[in-house]
Amino acid sequence: MKSTLVVLAAGIGKRYGAGIKQLAKMDKNDYVIIDYSIYDAIKAGFNKVVFIIREDIEKDFKEVIGDRISKIIDVKYAYQTLDLPKGYELPKERSKPWGTVNALIACKDLVNDPFLVINADDYYGKKAFKDLNKFLLDPENLNKDKIQIAMAGYKLKNTLSKNGSVTRGVCLANDKNKLEKIIETHEIEEKDGKISSKENLSDDLLNLESLVSMNMWATYPEFIDLCQKHFEKFIEKNKENLQTAEYVLPEMIEELLVEEKAEISILPTSDKWIGITYRSDLDLAKKEFEKMLDEGIYPKDIWAK
Repeated sequence: MKSTLVVLAAGIGKRYGAGIKQLAKMDKNDYVIIDYSIYDAIKAGFNKVVFIIREDIEKDFKEVIGDRISKIIDVKYAYQTLDLPKGYELPKERSKPWGTVNALIACKDLVNDPFLVINADDYYGKKAFKDLNKFLLDPENLNKDKIQIAMAGYKLKNTLSKNGSVTRGVCLANDKNKLEKIIETHEIEEKDGKISSKENLSDDLLNLESLVSMNMWATYPEFIDLCQKHFEKFIEKNKENLQTAEYVLPEMIEELLVEEKAEISILPTSDKWIGITYRSDLDLAKKEFEKMLDEGIYPKDIWAK
């Protein structure tokens, strides 16, 4: 079997300020975080990339990374829009995409193989790509009653920003490392060794060692059909709140768990996340990449022939 990497790159990223955070340069070669993710994915065995973007950033996106990557691996583009199911009207002031569930619907006709979803502005480390591709290529996953999904489980302490709060999917697992519940948790911060959140989760649920999702999900094409069905239900449920409603993958996956339609394996990783939530995160991210290059974790030029 072949496998596809799907990159979520349509987010506006308001907290980052001016500019498109997915395209921030990380090293002396002007490579961005997505370059390193795709490099790791190729090394792990993925052979196709689908970028989900907005049409208004297409020109910049292709100039900064898309045209370069298309010379290295098969690249396709999907475009997330604000289109709604028939019978619903888009609020005039709405400009923000509908969220990551809706984003996946955009690539329905482009994904025919097992696939891995990642964020464009997150660095995940090498191990997760290898482990998740191994999961995807396991033929046993195709012979089970429930759709099989795997996620990379990161320790919360490896995913915090020093410059503000973050949102994470807090994962509760059973003794077989199967996901039992995912709690979308907002405004997570560390102060004096204590973790707080908007939801005021207890210390046993939310602490530095808690496993969290960084929106890195491995699954199969039929999952996209489920996205379509669940998005339609979401819009109906939120028809009075279409100005601000947003539907994200952790919420849908929690619904699949409740409905007993999916089995989700957590593949723990000790790798450290690097990301750009705030503009002030940029310098720290650059230093982390510089350190990895100096230590030989990556070649000085990852795309050098």
